[in-house]
Amino acid sequence: MRKIKHIKINNKIINFSTPKIMGILNLTPDSFYDGGKHIDNDSLLKKTEDMILTGADIIDIGAVSTRPGADDVTINEELKRIIEPIKLLSYAFPKTIFSVDTYRAKVAEESIKAGAHIINDISGGTMDPQMFETIAMLKVPYILMHIQGTPKTMQKHPITENIIDIVKSFFQNAVTKLNKLGVEDIILDPGFGFGKSLECNYVLLKNMEKVRINNLPILAGISRKSMINKVLNTKPEEALNGTTALNTIALLHGANILRVHDAKEAKEVVDIVEFIRNIEC
Repeated sequence: MRKIKHIKINNKIINFSTPKIMGILNLTPDSFYDGGKHIDNDSLLKKTEDMILTGADIIDIGAVSTRPGADDVTINEELKRIIEPIKLLSYAFPKTIFSVDTYRAKVAEESIKAGAHIINDISGGTMDPQMFETIAMLKVPYILMHIQGTPKTMQKHPITENIIDIVKSFFQNAVTKLNKLGVEDIILDPGFGFGKSLECNYVLLKNMEKVRINNLPILAGISRKSMINKVLNTKPEEALNGTTALNTIALLHGANILRVHDAKEAKEVVDIVEFIRNIEC
């Protein structure tokens, strides 16, 4: 089995001998699945505690919706939404790893100062030219995602061919730039749903090992997305079963982190897949 590179957070090493669960915590009023549900402090604390207790290794906090067609918000509004919750949660759960879902270098910097540990950039450095330098300065792990366009435009003309070559080339170029700046703790995210046709999303899913470079860990963010709903004719709130099926496929094809709304069910998928991998008879 391929040995996946670990990442370092402060003095702690996170290895991927067992896949990790990243629980999604949306602070947005307009996310495609749970927008507006976790805005007050009590809801934030309860949701975070539930995800940790049911299997989440990382909590990913986002304050700007990145669903297809989403409108942008100002940097001041993003900071207003996210900084105090990071302080609250990092104090309440000091042993938990928190990542921040942002494509803005300033938000990344302020979030790390507030107590976050990882930056999860859906733009892969394409929407803020200062992001790579900021990550190098902060010395924190960076989730590098592939996207075509922006959330507002990405599905107007999605990629329909050569998806493996396109994503792998993007990763190679971006990782080279990051390495030159001294950034080594990188997680790759193929960007399911971000500027790809339905068919290309599934080609990526079954070929994730082909886009992996430098033995870096790969994150699969599939939870309740339209690539499930378009096949099953479901809505996001009905897509848990489809999410579980695709998370299983993702693990079997190389995923090292599952980014999910439902930590308990994702942890059960990891436990079963790992049991199968390790049994002998």
